Amino acid sequence: MNKIINKNIKKNTTFEGIKHIDENGYEYWCARELMIALEYSKWENFHKVIKSAMVACENSNYNIVECFPEVRKTSKMPNGGVKKILDYKLNRYACYLIVQNADSRKEVVALGQTYFAIQTRKQEILKEQYDKLSEDEKRFYQRNLTRKGNYSLNQTAKNAGVKNFDKFHNFGYKGLYNGETADDIAKRKGLRYREDILDNMGSVELAANLFRITQTEQKLEREDIKTESDANKTHYEVGKEVRNTIKRLGGAMPENCPTPRKSLKELEKERRKLQIKEYPIGRIQ
Repeated sequence: MNKIINKNIKKNTTFEGIKHIDENGYEYWCARELMIALEYSKWENFHKVIKSAMVACENSNYNIVECFPEVRKTSKMPNGGVKKILDYKLNRYACYLIVQNADSRKEVVALGQTYFAIQTRKQEILKEQYDKLSEDEKRFYQRNLTRKGNYSLNQTAKNAGVKNFDKFHNFGYKGLYNGETADDIAKRKGLRYREDILDNMGSVELAANLFRITQTEQKLEREDIKTESDANKTHYEVGKEVRNTIKRLGGAMPENCPTPRKSLKELEKERRKLQIKEYPIGRIQ
């Protein structure tokens, strides 16, 4: 089985060549094909990379089940029998996380990091296009950017010595929200336990948080922060400065931004129900 996949990969020679499109037009990659493309010979070793990518996914507030859905495939045995093997139907972000956690000594891994980073940037839209989006579409776009930003910030914060990431992020929220923690924000918004606060923000509030995230990462790198306490202090200071900037410009304070009537998860569920109605036949579950 691996020989057949490997032959196909060499024929296509690119990560684009092993990309699949499902019945609804969504792109995905098979983990076992990506394993061979990244020159891993044993599933056990590659599965460890996938598990690390899943941890990064969860830390970035992405849904692991949506990014790494499991599938079971049939593989032929030498004695003529068959067995069920585990595989994953990976979206682009899952692939990006996998190549970020793969063996960086491999040249093909570096190529994979470049490929998925460039393809991700290609999906970003121009300002003119953004202005034409509805408020909910803007929310989805900004939320996607904050997810990517938080993942990148977490990596930089880790290099700066951060171990308690909840505490680290709360320092940023405290600076931006005049002392409020993530739990305080959730309670003020009337959210359920562990409901994502970023999924319940409007586009303006999300943009303020995105600015906090990107500026904190740059400051941590620029000033070569190396202790957890300094990283926390930096996050608070950046959050506070973003708040002061909004105030100077006469903008709405983040805590005064209205909470949307529906969370992005609720909107996503509605989208899926609509897709099921439009494409009821042959839909992959």
